[in-house]
Amino acid sequence: MNMASHPRVQPAPKPTATPALIANDAEALAAARQLAADFARDASARDAGRLLPWSELERYSASGIWGTTVPRAFGGAGISTVTLARVIATIAAADGSLAQIPQNHFYALEVLRVGGSEEQKRFFFGRVLAGDRLGNALAEIGKRDFKRRTRLVRDPAGWYVEGEKFYCTGAIYAHWIPTLVVAEEAGEEVSYLAFVPRDAEGVTVIDDWDGFGQRVTGSGSVRFARVRVEPEWIVPFKASFDSPTTIGPHAQIMHAAIDLGIGLGAFEETLRFVRERSRAWMDSGVEQASDDPLTLHQVGHIRVRLRAAEALVERAAAHVDAAQRAPDEDSVARASVAVAKARILTTKAGLLAAGKLFELSGTSSTQSEDNLDRYWRNVRTHSLHDPVRWKYQAVGNFHLNGKRPPRHGAI
Repeated sequence: MNMASHPRVQPAPKPTATPALIANDAEALAAARQLAADFARDASARDAGRLLPWSELERYSASGIWGTTVPRAFGGAGISTVTLARVIATIAAADGSLAQIPQNHFYALEVLRVGGSEEQKRFFFGRVLAGDRLGNALAEIGKRDFKRRTRLVRDPAGWYVEGEKFYCTGAIYAHWIPTLVVAEEAGEEVSYLAFVPRDAEGVTVIDDWDGFGQRVTGSGSVRFARVRVEPEWIVPFKASFDSPTTIGPHAQIMHAAIDLGIGLGAFEETLRFVRERSRAWMDSGVEQASDDPLTLHQVGHIRVRLRAAEALVERAAAHVDAAQRAPDEDSVARASVAVAKARILTTKAGLLAAGKLFELSGTSSTQSEDNLDRYWRNVRTHSLHDPVRWKYQAVGNFHLNGKRPPRHGAI
């Protein structure tokens, strides 16, 4: 990849004020609804112009939502996974990109909750409650495998991160970049999550994400050129999956909520367009498109599919909550399978709603000034995060053969 033509991004400004402290689930949902109304107003313009949402991100993190999964024992609200999924879907209905940006922030907090030391939890949970945002540098491209090549190098001068990452959603806007690294230990490679300060010497964030959807997520590249990290910023990663944990299903339920929310947003646009602008078909025998019987049938079908997806997301999130309270082989497997089912249906329902938006609204809905294609582009892009076909396989293998899903971040 040629990154020379893409701009390097300056570090995000430090928080100027302590975010609001959300006390419970109800307050988190209320804050999300208020932000969604704000974000929806300029969502189309941000997408069309690929305008990075700096001011929106400041309001977003200042709302306190980014600290809501911090456990109560460390000063946070400790909201349920059910509520977190609702919050994300609410934001996604307004702007799919803004819903995805903090996904890896919450993911890193779950890795920290599961695998961090008490001292690490106190430090990083405290930083998040003070307004710091976490990004990610997990994936790598250039090879047709999933091997990690970014390394944690230990020498007498200290510990250093060296390598290059892509699909680094949120890194542009982050104050810390949790980075998946490997280290050589006793002849084998061991994985860690290194929390790298965004403004550390040797960190370069490059705005080279050019996907046709989720255009302002900042999912570009990050380079690490002998970046110094402290040992207390290193959290075990592989070990977090050696025993049953909720890291995987917790990550995946957020992805399901994003696709669900985008679908719900597309559905609301369909209702508005059909009511206000569409024409009834000449053979329908009605004057208003909203009375067309074939349109009514399709609107009902979309709503049922979306409602079913909502129900599966809530059910799966409840399984994740149960597994967090009592993690074992069976509870984590049940959570992973339930989330896989939700991801299947949110992908299908989101794509259905985004596609039917045009079919039911008519040709005028394709005008570029409305930019309604952003819903399809966003849900299609995001739903490719990991393949749904493998969700079906995991669900089938569990129910037919009693085989538990593998433990990693994509199931």
